[in-house]
Amino acid sequence: MRTQLAREIGLEFPIFAFSHCRDVVAAVTRAGGMGVLGALYFTPDELEMELAWIDDHVDGKPYGVDLVMPAKVVLPEGVDAENLERTLESMITQEHRDWVDKVLAEYDVPPLPDDAPRGHHLLGWTDATARPQLDVALQHSPKLLVNALGPPPKDIVDTAHEHDILVAALASNVQHAQKHKNIGVDIIVAQGTEAGGHTGEISSMVLWPEVIAAMGDTPVLAAGGIGHGSQIAAGLAMGAQGAWTGSLWLTTAESDMQPLVIENLIAAPSSQTVRSRALSGKPARQLRTEWTDAWERDDCPGYLPMPMQFMLVSDALSRIGRAQRRELLGMPVGQVVGMMNDVRPVRDVMRQLVEEYVEAVERLDTLNAQA
Repeated sequence: MRTQLAREIGLEFPIFAFSHCRDVVAAVTRAGGMGVLGALYFTPDELEMELAWIDDHVDGKPYGVDLVMPAKVVLPEGVDAENLERTLESMITQEHRDWVDKVLAEYDVPPLPDDAPRGHHLLGWTDATARPQLDVALQHSPKLLVNALGPPPKDIVDTAHEHDILVAALASNVQHAQKHKNIGVDIIVAQGTEAGGHTGEISSMVLWPEVIAAMGDTPVLAAGGIGHGSQIAAGLAMGAQGAWTGSLWLTTAESDMQPLVIENLIAAPSSQTVRSRALSGKPARQLRTEWTDAWERDDCPGYLPMPMQFMLVSDALSRIGRAQRRELLGMPVGQVVGMMNDVRPVRDVMRQLVEEYVEAVERLDTLNAQA
């Protein structure tokens, strides 16, 4: 199962696992793959603690860090980083705020108590907020730096290379992949529309061979809807150097998801996802709930651009989680959710992926022998 890329990085298996949970990241890395920590929701100080913990729990094995530095974000001109959040908050209309409160009132979701912890509003979705995360990452020992939205800035690619860190970037079409390659990105993650989170519109089985053929010697990881070892075998058969996974790890024993969220994910069929702008302002596949449905209503004032959409809904999502309103409680997740039917340790999931991969290869060998 080892590919050239896996050998170069030092992986036992070419399985890359994105997660916002450090326990999942460390467990995947220890099991022979590469855990990749999503840094989006962490402040620099929080990220420092997370990466220090990972350094202490991966036994010296390689892991990665995922940043979100979108190529196109609507930001006011002339505003410094210190005042950016305050300025963006002032740009959110009262109409939008009132509508969110109206929807939550319809479901009897109470306001947050004054002493309740609140989530971050302005996440690492801007250049100004992502670069401090990068500075923290460079103080640790990740083997891989990943950008999730558009091509990373060229100077960041160069800086990573100066620190002997490989750079990967997600692409939803061949044009995106070519832009990544042109600025020196080392690994292209070809992510089909089945994936959770921010995705394009092209299915994995169409996208993977297109990108692999176009990238030549640049390694490509197959991503989008992978939850079975036979899918990894399919990606490698097309010429991919590994598999990028994400949703699969949300229901593992090490996951830090709320129990009710895990219950919703386990109960959901693959058809219960939707690409919606309700979370971030850009199309992101997530569990379809009455909350995502509400954003399609006629009385909805419309989505705000990134990053203001999340700033608008951040407290609302905290209120929904605190109130445990199952019908509103969702999560970014891909169509593979229909295959996520139980809670198992990361090591067991990794073992099953490898066994299923071997079975798929053996089936092909049997067919070849019969021919």
